[in-house]
Amino acid sequence: MSRAVLATLLVALPAAWGTLALWFQIPWGRGAKWAGVALWTAVSAAVVIALWQGPLTLGLSFFALLFAGLLLWWHRLRPSNHRIWAGDVAEMTNGTVDGNRIILHNVRNFEWHTPTEYTPRWETRCYDLDRLVAADMIISYWTPRRAIAHMLISFGFDGGEHVVFSVEIRREKDQSYSEIGGFFKDFELSIIAADERDVVRLRTNVRREETYLYRLRLPLPAMRSLFLAYIAEANRLVEVPRFYHTVTVNCTTLVYHMMKRILGRLSFSYRVLFPGYMPEYVYSVGGLDRRHTLEELRAMGFISERARKADRSESFSADIRQGVPSL
Repeated sequence: MSRAVLATLLVALPAAWGTLALWFQIPWGRGAKWAGVALWTAVSAAVVIALWQGPLTLGLSFFALLFAGLLLWWHRLRPSNHRIWAGDVAEMTNGTVDGNRIILHNVRNFEWHTPTEYTPRWETRCYDLDRLVAADMIISYWTPRRAIAHMLISFGFDGGEHVVFSVEIRREKDQSYSEIGGFFKDFELSIIAADERDVVRLRTNVRREETYLYRLRLPLPAMRSLFLAYIAEANRLVEVPRFYHTVTVNCTTLVYHMMKRILGRLSFSYRVLFPGYMPEYVYSVGGLDRRHTLEELRAMGFISERARKADRSESFSADIRQGVPSL
């Protein structure tokens, strides 16, 4: 490989990264984005041409200085809790712990009519840790790509009450989710506590996603610790905002790190990075019912059809668990 070709690659790769960074972070509308990207692309192209026509050292030094300036701007970007947010993430769940009594503020209990239309309700709810009896992992797929999914953790209390924690991107109003944008500080991170008839029904009945429920095999102390860890992380995000990242800071990696702190040891796998593969990972580390194969648990845990039949039923949570083996 010639020195000029190698130098071209050294410029092209960071130049491509810079193009995406500018596109997702330049404010003031699409016109400004196009202008910034066009200018950056023109300068990068000029550097590449110069590499083939003049001294390599001079061209590379100029681009290194330019890229260093871009990185300085990039690292000065800060997450915020003060933007005009989309309605479904307008509030942030937070909680207070008084012994075994938990008070959760801003529990979402929307009535969803369409994927974009809803009757909003943010509620304050109380829970007793002494009554916590179960934790379920819910995986919802919205594309044929099995690596791509969303994971929820639902905590069940005796008497049939459930509360679900969902690690969410916090979108601004009129902003749409982008997997690529998730790599480029396009969204903040939020933890939402919600009623199952909100967050589960939204996926099964309204968005028509393929959704599975798995009963987690956790000792009761670990289950309680995970519940409290969600509250602590939600409170932390209220105080110190954080950017979402499509791979490294998402709905599975956050739970993995919480569980690692609780259990003290937990093997890492690439599957932790991809929510759709979490059932395989959790099964491999003994977190699911080993009396059944994973394929059997997946079949018994398919809740989409049961949820559509239950729809707005008061017994929605019990109805979707029909056929799911208990531990």
